[in-house]
Amino acid sequence: MKHAFQTVDVFTDRKFGGNPLAVVTDAEGLTTEQMQAIAAEFNLAETTFVLPPKDPAHTAHVRIFTPKAELPFAGHPNVGTAFVLARMGRGGDRLVFEEIAGLVPLDVMREDGVVIATRLAAPQPLTLVETMSRQIVASAVGLAPEDIVGEPVVATTGTKFVFAEVTSRAVLARALYNVEVFRTHLPMERTVGVHLHVTSDEPGIDVQTRMFAPLFGVPEDPATGAANVTLIGLLAHRDPRADLSLSKTIGQGFDMGRPSLLDAMAEKSGGAVRRTFIGGRCVPMLSGTIDLG
Repeated sequence: MKHAFQTVDVFTDRKFGGNPLAVVTDAEGLTTEQMQAIAAEFNLAETTFVLPPKDPAHTAHVRIFTPKAELPFAGHPNVGTAFVLARMGRGGDRLVFEEIAGLVPLDVMREDGVVIATRLAAPQPLTLVETMSRQIVASAVGLAPEDIVGEPVVATTGTKFVFAEVTSRAVLARALYNVEVFRTHLPMERTVGVHLHVTSDEPGIDVQTRMFAPLFGVPEDPATGAANVTLIGLLAHRDPRADLSLSKTIGQGFDMGRPSLLDAMAEKSGGAVRRTFIGGRCVPMLSGTIDLG
């Protein structure tokens, strides 16, 4: 049985930038085990599998796999999958995906009628899960405790990450994951990975980030939409203003040769973060079929 796929570079306006994604556009009939095997074969940060929606009012049911595990929600897979489906004429300018974490609505942006970008709204409100030891988090990413500002926190808008602010761009650049610390202190059920961030003074970039998820088969991710859509909510949460609309351009992947730009926004009212968004441009790359015999 053959299944069509496309690959796309997400959160970039040029080929070989951003975060690569494989989208299996007709995944009906595949088992969970086959999906996991296909994701391992592609060996990208994530591969998505598009299935008919359970509710016909929605665009599709989408499953997301890293090379080693299924995720309840992820950012660049949603942005890229929406881009691929919109270019195929599946759905209009508003798509809704059914996922483990909930419904993920996406808006499609076009230039001269051509799809160029998409933007998602996180499926869950910002939730702060737990604080973590600076020593453990620093050890997990090859840094010293004094390289981290304040107390790291596990937070989620659909997928859990550890968030830690570092003291400088140079500190961010020298981070390097330690898989043994992840195995001991940051198991898969506790967090997908560690997301580091620092305020940036680079032109056109407000925040620079890096994300490490070695237990999920993603040593470092070029662009992590699910982490950054939570990060923008966390930044809005920490802002002393009770009401605001916070927008940031987030850079990621620059230290691994896959520069990515993510447009993030959070809406806060009455002291609570109500909604968070992440989006960006995409570029199509490859297409083909998977022949399972």
